[in-house]
Amino acid sequence: MNDQRKVKRPPSLLERAADMFGLDPVANAPTIDVSNLPPEPEKKAKKVEPAEPAAEAPQPEILEPVVEAAPAVEPAPAPKPSPRKDVAKAAAAIVPARQGTIDRERLASRGMIVPGTPVTGIAEEYRIVKRELIRNFGGAGNRPILPRGHRVLIASANPGEGKTFSAVNLALSLAVEADHDVLLIDADIAKPSVLDALGLEDGPGLMDALADPHLPLGDCLIQTDIAGLKVMPAGTQHMHDTELLASARTETLLAQLEAGAPGRILILDSPPVLAASPAAVLAGHVGQTIMVVRADETLESALRDAIGLMGACPHIQLLLNGVKYSPGGRRFGTYYGQGGA
Repeated sequence: MNDQRKVKRPPSLLERAADMFGLDPVANAPTIDVSNLPPEPEKKAKKVEPAEPAAEAPQPEILEPVVEAAPAVEPAPAPKPSPRKDVAKAAAAIVPARQGTIDRERLASRGMIVPGTPVTGIAEEYRIVKRELIRNFGGAGNRPILPRGHRVLIASANPGEGKTFSAVNLALSLAVEADHDVLLIDADIAKPSVLDALGLEDGPGLMDALADPHLPLGDCLIQTDIAGLKVMPAGTQHMHDTELLASARTETLLAQLEAGAPGRILILDSPPVLAASPAAVLAGHVGQTIMVVRADETLESALRDAIGLMGACPHIQLLLNGVKYSPGGRRFGTYYGQGGA
């Protein structure tokens, strides 16, 4: 009975991509079981608590006891399951200086997820994808926790294969999670398209923050009208973009963006891997990469070349885009974005 149900379940976009190319970049990648997904959580406003003094120990959590050496003068704080949470709670979260309203009509016209509307086929597909990503860095089941797995790079071998379409949809889907918020970063410096997809106004962003360490980070962030979604534009183009992204400044910047927000997920929209060198550099700053492949367009040779360049990322999965079949006759994942996405 259980086997029969699993056979009837339509494969996810992740599974279809691996199936189509006969390529599993991640050894022993777990099977995705979406036969019994929980309902979508409702995003609730988080209670604002006063900032803790720097010297005060964080509130203990219910965790497996870990023996650690502690100073004699003060009690040792309860250990956290991830070093990231310790770092994130050490400073106050950066507050975006800009506000923006997402253009729902624009999203609908491009076949994308529209917040606040009934669940569609595309929304359900990306709901499956996000569950896989969360399991990877949450250590669900028997999976090891991926270091920096909360940083996810969305890439493609060539332009026009749907990486921005996928990055925006994934960010919108993740934004409703009760335990997480999302920062969507447009890292395609040469041809940014995240703001265009969402209908947000341009301004300072990633490259401005990297080029000028004294620039307040809040000036480079947009708080959207979706509580759980913030956006960082690509910013001003720079002739040394690859060098800046490869510098220690980028790692420092990403850590600052995570500070004060232990549940934050960073989604980075990458340049096309075979068209721009920054993609391979960005792979070294994340724990997961989603390589978008376009049905009937992406060549396996190009895909293998692209994956070979992304070796700095420890976990790569394929995501199929542009498929035109489903049991219900709906179109899943069709990309209507601009050519550079």
